[in-house]
Amino acid sequence: MNTLLEVLAASVPLATGWASHVRWLGRRLHIARRDPLTGLRTRDAFTHRATTLLRDPRAVVVLADVDRFKQINDTHGHAAGDMLLKATADRLAHHVGRKGVAGRLGGDEFAAVLIDEHGAADLLALLHGILARPVDGQNPDVHTTVSLGWVRAADFPAEDLSGLLRRADESMYAAKQARSGLKRAGLGRLFATVAGRRSGRHGARTAPPAIGVAA
Repeated sequence: MNTLLEVLAASVPLATGWASHVRWLGRRLHIARRDPLTGLRTRDAFTHRATTLLRDPRAVVVLADVDRFKQINDTHGHAAGDMLLKATADRLAHHVGRKGVAGRLGGDEFAAVLIDEHGAADLLALLHGILARPVDGQNPDVHTTVSLGWVRAADFPAEDLSGLLRRADESMYAAKQARSGLKRAGLGRLFATVAGRRSGRHGARTAPPAIGVAA
C-alpha cells in the first residue's frame, strides 16, 4: 500500500507538468494561427476553417482590401496604416460572427466565409458600409474606402476555396475599376485568362454581368 501511495505521490508533479506543457503548446498553436497585427487567422488557419464552412450551401466567400493603402502608408505613416488594418479586421470579424471565419491573407487583403441567412446582397452592402467608416482616433485627413468582391459557393459547386477566392478577387477588381465598392461574381460568366490580381490581372476579360452597390 505504501509503495502504491509513493508511486501516486510521485506521479502528481509529473502529471501537473504534462498538463502545463499541453496548455503551453495550445497557446503557442493558437498564436501561430493568428496574425500578430490584427488577431485574425493566418492564411493557413483561415483555409482550414473556410474549407469546412464551404460544405454549407449557404456559404459566401468574400474578399476585401483597403483602397489606396500604400498611399496612406506613404503619406501618413505606417502607424496610421496599422490602425486602419486593425479597425478593418475588427469590423470584419465582428460582422462575420462565430458562424463564419475571417482571415488576413497578407498586406491589406482580407478574406471571409460567412453563412448567408438573411440575403447575401444586403449583408455585404451593410458590411461594405461598416468597413468604409472613419476609424476612431484616426487622422481626419485619412480618407479611404474598402472594396469587396463576393461569390456564393452554391453558384459554383465544382470550385474549391482557391477557385472561389479567384472569382471573388476578379469581382473585387471589377468593383475597383467601376469605382464601386462592392461586386458579386457573375453567375458563371466572369472569366479571365489568368488568376486575378495576384498574377497582375492581365489578359482578356469579358464584361462582368455583376451586381454593384455604389460606394
